[in-house]
This record gives sequence, structure tokens and C-alpha cells, in this order.
Amino acid sequence: MDNTPINYKRKLNIPWLFEMAWRDSRRNRSRLFLFVSSIVFGIAALVAIYSFGFNLKNDVNTQAATLIGADLTISGNKPADASVKPLLDSLGDRRSQERTFASMIYFPKGNGTRLVQVRALQGEFPYYGTLETTPTSAGKAFRDGKKALVDQTLMLQFNAKVNDSIKVGKVTFLIAGILNKAPGQTGVASGIAPIVYIPLQYLEQTGLSQKGSRINYNFYYKFDHKVDVDKLTKSLDPRLDKAGLNYDTVESRKENTGRSFGDLTRFLSLVGFIALLLGCVGVASAIHIYVREKIASIAIMRCLGVKAREAFLIYLIQIAGIGLIGSVIGSVLGSFVQHILPLVFKDFLPISISTDISWMAIGQGIVLGVIISILFALLPLIAIRNISPLNTLRISYENVNLLRDPLRWLVYVLIMGFIMVFTFLQLDSWVGSVLFTIGILIAFLILTLIAKLLMYLVKIFIKSSWSYLWRQGFANLYRPNNQTIILIVSIGLSTAFICTLFFIQSMLVKQVAISASGNQANMILFDIQNSQEKALATLTRKNNLPVLQQVPVVTIRLQKVNGKTEADLKKDTSMKIARWAFANEYRVTYRDTLTPTEKVTDGEWIGHAPKTGDVPVSVEERFAKHNHIKVGDQLIFNVQGISVSTKIASIRVVNWNKMQTNFLFVFPKGVLEDAPQFHVLLTRVPSKVKSASFQQAVVRQFPNVSIVDLGQVLSILEDLMDKLGDIIRFMAMFSIITGVVVLIASVRISKYQRIQESVLLRTMGASRRQILAITAIEYFFLGALSAATGILIAFVGSWLLAKYSFDIPFNASMLPALLLFLAIAILTIIIGLFNSRGILNKPPLEILRRDV
Repeated sequence: MDNTPINYKRKLNIPWLFEMAWRDSRRNRSRLFLFVSSIVFGIAALVAIYSFGFNLKNDVNTQAATLIGADLTISGNKPADASVKPLLDSLGDRRSQERTFASMIYFPKGNGTRLVQVRALQGEFPYYGTLETTPTSAGKAFRDGKKALVDQTLMLQFNAKVNDSIKVGKVTFLIAGILNKAPGQTGVASGIAPIVYIPLQYLEQTGLSQKGSRINYNFYYKFDHKVDVDKLTKSLDPRLDKAGLNYDTVESRKENTGRSFGDLTRFLSLVGFIALLLGCVGVASAIHIYVREKIASIAIMRCLGVKAREAFLIYLIQIAGIGLIGSVIGSVLGSFVQHILPLVFKDFLPISISTDISWMAIGQGIVLGVIISILFALLPLIAIRNISPLNTLRISYENVNLLRDPLRWLVYVLIMGFIMVFTFLQLDSWVGSVLFTIGILIAFLILTLIAKLLMYLVKIFIKSSWSYLWRQGFANLYRPNNQTIILIVSIGLSTAFICTLFFIQSMLVKQVAISASGNQANMILFDIQNSQEKALATLTRKNNLPVLQQVPVVTIRLQKVNGKTEADLKKDTSMKIARWAFANEYRVTYRDTLTPTEKVTDGEWIGHAPKTGDVPVSVEERFAKHNHIKVGDQLIFNVQGISVSTKIASIRVVNWNKMQTNFLFVFPKGVLEDAPQFHVLLTRVPSKVKSASFQQAVVRQFPNVSIVDLGQVLSILEDLMDKLGDIIRFMAMFSIITGVVVLIASVRISKYQRIQESVLLRTMGASRRQILAITAIEYFFLGALSAATGILIAFVGSWLLAKYSFDIPFNASMLPALLLFLAIAILTIIIGLFNSRGILNKPPLEILRRDV
């Protein structure tokens, strides 16, 4: 007798596992693909964004020179002093100069006025790229005489034509051409601050370059011989910094632009990733139900000698294969979608973006899709290990617990780890990735808990006195194989995302509209010289308009904080002062009283300066908190070349939402009266007609004074918000489509679970109409609960953003929320009823005989 022990261990037969996975999937491939179709649009979004990012990076590298228009740019906000002027004149082989400032222009033909950005140019600039004009020759021809290039938005707004005229200050210029695009200009920028080019030699004649005028000075250089510009600027940096001048090169602009749009693509990637996560919820739920249906088949395989790990691998291979197919389809779709992104972002991009196919992006999308399909499918798949041969006799799936498996916690950790690593690659910050992952987790948990709570409440409140149809419809919300949780999570997140956008957009626009209502100022006049202050106030009153405020404004810089300078800040990184605190210019005022929009929270308000000692000033609360400044600290300011030592006497809360002049720093009277300054006047105009006539009168008598009409600002803001809304809605579309696909997949999955219920109802005598009514009730409340939950989260999220981020009153518009609610509820009913059509159109016996 052979006593040799039998070795029951055998090696995995990989080809056999693939063959079994293929055979088992033959009758279920359409359903398997339906399961994984949820990730297609998420993958498409990411591949489109990755392709867009790769093309954007390449185009920035190749077109960076056209963004700056020269090899080197040096700029400052004051005329170059005598010590640095010889240096500026020695740089480059070719040079150009430009003065830029805000000013009103006047269209004599239509009596129109508008605040614009005037650019007074001298030289051949731009050296790279061109001033894109209509006619083309106007980009050079305007430099030869009293001619101007006018932005196309202005030409359209005032119905102006080439060879019409505009008045800039005291000089009338012939419109030589329409400016379509300038180096580095975007569509949004042209709408907010339209550009008008004039020759520099006529700037003095306009009367706009007076003492105290806010003018930026730009110097452009082109090197015709090979020069290491970055090495040159490093050697010049100390002298330029001492003179208060900044510089920009092709490489620095390339780096800054690439970083800015890199941040954009990373943010968009997170938006696409959210859509992918929504799809993964559908994958996990669908595979969970699929595994439940396969319990009998798996149990039979176990009886035939298939090991638990082999059964697990068979179905894992199925999911990986279908995930690969879905990822390939999503990647191909994303390659087509990326042709749309440059059109979506065209108003925000200063360069033209190519649409080349990025194989790197496609590869990343496919790998990501397969990994995330497997990860989320693992949650239900690991339960296959617990299916024993005994299940052939005890086939009820209630005896197989697919949820309570210790390994599921390992899968949860893997999923959270994957999300964290992915977000870290986008944000380059572990703190940000952890917060994002926690936020996603909290959102899913909240939605899941709300879904379970609603199911519990429905179960409690169903009354036996209700009609049969209503009881059956409501009962389907909590019966086995219900779709309540998955729909509320997936559709709820999509709804919350898009609804939050509508809420914030409407609140921001309403806030500006509120600022323009009532008795508040809705027009600001600035750049008023000392000699013009009284005369302009008189003109305002002659036009029957109130002078609500007249405020002097002085431009200063911060030199020291408690004896520490910007140089000390660069050496000591532990200093709790923002670097921009020293780099910025501050526009301050002086007065002896607080305004209605201010309130002292710490210290004492002092309105008159003492004869000796430090000058007591008041600082805005958020600025003080951000830079760790407190009452009693010493600050030294540079006031037009003169050092003024001050101490913080008080800290103020400022309501920045009110339409009036507000300042970070307020000086007392008796210090800045003799400093170079300009004045600001606030008034209120009752109508557009009155606004136009008053602006015309001001421009004729005081051409250097600039005017901001809040009504016009509101129009620009609405246009900007619409463009931003279009972008976010486009990205949210992927989440919405994914949510709809998950909805369809979930409802289709429920078809296989509800067939027996529907057949039993028909066998017991239920009519076709009654079953349709039960189905409609169930799916209406599924859609309604999903939409309501998402809208509720959007309300809470919008309230938090309004209170803590935008600091505006919460005043959400209900119309978008109501329309979204109805759309989701109706769509869910349509899909549910369409899904039931196949069952209702056939006899019960035929369906019972089918092997479903």
C-alpha cells in the first residue's frame, strides 16, 4: 500500500483561468460592459485634460516669446531716475518704450465715453509676434501720426469704424485700425480693460502724464546677437531692485505661464477625477449585484474542484478585461473631446493651443482606468472567497455575507491610498491631497448616511391604509436590491457640484447688483488732481448729482515692520510677514473720523497726529492677522521718497462689499496733506442717460479724470461669470453624464433583480398600468431623493463658501435648483419605465422559462 501523502496543492493554470473567464462572460458581456461603462466619461475627461495640458505646455514653450514680445522687459511705476537711466539706454540692440495707464476716452461720433487702458508706444515693439489688427497694416501705420489702434470690443460697443476718431485727453486721434489681439492679451482681459494704442510722442500733449498720475513705465529690448538674457538679468538684479524696477524674460515668462496653466490643468484633472470616482461607485455597486447572481455558478465550480482563489481570479480577469475595453473607449473619446477644450478656454488663453494626439495622455488614461476598475471591483469580488460548495444546496445569497469580510478594510485602505497619491500628483502637496481625500470621503459618507436615513424613514412611515400602488412603490426603496444608496451618492454628488456653481454665480452677481441699488454710490471718479477737486465737485452738483464722498489718496510703500526689512525677510524664513507686504504699493488716505463701513476691534482710533513721535495709524483686520501685526507695532513707510515712522494705534474691520472707498491703512490728519496725491469722488447717477451725459461733461472739462460706472462693471462681471460658468459647466458635464450613465446602469441592473417581482405581480393579476404606476412611483422618488440630497449639500456648501470664503450674504437663486430637481426626477422615471417595457410586453410564462 502506497502511503505517500497526496499533494492537493497545484499551481495556477493561468491560460485555463483566462479561458474560463472568457467562457463565463459569453452570456454576460453586455452586462459587464454596462457595469464598467460608468468610468468611460471619467476616463474621457482625464485624457482630454491630460492631452490639453501636454499641448498647452508645448505651446507655451514654443510661443513664450510672443507672450512678452521681446527678449527682455523692464518695468516700473515711476520714471527711471538719473542713476539707472544710462543702464536702461545701454541694453539691447533695439529698444522700445511704452507708458500704460487707465484713462477715459471719448468717441465724438456717438458721444460715448469709456474707461480703457491706454498704451503709449514708441519703437518697433513687439519684436516677436505682431499687433493683430484690421487692416493688417494698421499695426505699424498708427505710429506715424496722430493715429490710434482701438480694441475690437470698444469698436463694437460704440459702433465705431476705421477712420473715425477718438479723443484721449486733449488730443484727437484718427482710428487707424481695430486691435484684435496684443502680445499676452486674452479675451477676458480685453473685455475688462480694453486697450487703446497711441504713439508715445503725443502723450505729453494729451495732458494725462501730470504729477501724481498713475503711470507704468515699460522698456522692451531685442538682442540681435546671442546673449544669455537670464544670466544678464541676474547680474542687473541688485541695481534694478534698488531703483524699484522689475524685469521679465522669455524664460521667466515661460516658467510663470507654465506654472499658472499647470495649476489650471491640475484643478481640471481633479474635476475629471471626481467624475471618475462617481463612475467607480456604479462599478462597485454593479459588480456587487453581479457577484450575488453568480453565487450558484461559483458554488458549482467549487464542487467541481475549483479553488476559492481560482474562482476569484476568474472574475477578476473578467473585470480587468472589461475595464481595459472601457478605458480604451474612454481614451479615444477623450482624444476627440480635447479638440473642444481650446474653444472652451479661448477667452482665458493668451496663446493658440494645438490639438495634437498625446499618446502619453492616452496611456495614462488606460492604465488609470484599469487600476481604478479593479480597485473598486475588489470590494465585492473578495467575497467570492467565502462562497463554498454548500451554497449549491443553500442557494439563498443571504447565507453568503458579501459585506462583512476583514479584507474589505485592506481594499478601503488601497482605495484611499490611490486617491491620495493621485491628488498629490496633481496638487504637489500632501496636505492638500489628504484634505481632498478626506473631503471626498466625508461627501460619500454623508450621502450614504442620508440615503440610509431616508430609507429608514420611508419604511417607518408607510401606512397600511395607503393604496396598494403607493405602498409597493415606496417599499421598493428599501427592499433587497434597491438602488437608493447608489443613486443618491452618484446623482447627488453630480447635482451638488453643478448646483453649487449656479448658487455662487448668482450670489456674486446679486451682490454687485445690491451695491448698485438704494442710495449707495454707483459711480467713482478718480485721478482727480488737487487743483481740480473743488471744480469737479461743483460740476457734479450742477448736474444735480450728490457728492457722497471726497477722499484724498496717497501712494506709499512699506519699508520696515518692527525694524525688519524685506532683505531681513529673505534671510529669515521664520518671519511671519508675507513677502508681498514689502513689494506692494499701498494707496492710503487720511481723515479724523471712521466711515460707516468701519469698526475698531482693537486699540484706539486717533484722528489727529501728535506733534512729536510716531504717527498713529489704523490697519485693516485681515491684513494685520495675515502679517501678524498687532497694536503697538512700528511700521516705517516710504512716502514718495520720505520715510515716515508710524505705530499701529487701532485695528479695524472693514465691510469691503459696500460701494465706497476702503483702505488697508488710514492715517490721521496732519501728516500727508503735503504729499503728492490724487482725489476720489463718489456720486450716484439715477439712470444710464444721466450717467452718459455726466461722463461726457467730465471728460470734456477734466480729460485726465477716470470714471468707473458700476452699471458697466456689473455688465462686465456678468459676462465674466457667464464665461467662467461655461467652463465649469463644461467640466461638470462629465460628472452629470457619468451620473446619468450610472443611473441607467443601475436601473438596468435592477431589471434583472426585479423581473421575478414584476412577473409575480402579473401572475397575481396586476395590470400593465398598475405595474407601470408602481415603477413610476419608485423611480420618481429615487430621482427626487437623489436630486434633493444633492441640492441640500449644495445649499450647505454654498452657505459655507458665501460666509467664509466670499464674505457675502447667502442669497441663493432657487430657480436653477428647481429646474435641476425636476429634470433629474423626470429622467429617472423615463429610464425606469423604458426599462420595464421588455417585461410588460411579454407573457409571464415566457419570462419565467428564460434563464435570466
